Amino acid sequence: MFGLEGHKKKKKVEEFVFDLEVELKDPQKRMSIKKDVEGKIQQIKNLLRGGGDKGGFDQLGVLLHGYTSLLRVIGRFGAK
Repeated sequence: MFGLEGHKKKKKVEEFVFDLEVELKDPQKRMSIKKDVEGKIQQIKNLLRGGGDKGGFDQLGVLLHGYTSLLRVIGRFGAK
């Protein structure tokens, strides 16, 4: 009555887990991903130092920020 009929039959909602979270739980995969990301960061930094067109410079800057953020997430996940 009053909308509480299904209250007792309420099912638990499963928590959504990203694929990256599952992969970061494995220490070997975490180190592999971290090594790949660090390599990509170095490649982007080398491209930025080399110069080039302005449009590519902005895109590489955004990509660099994304990879550095991913590196922070990996570091925080390992600290748990």
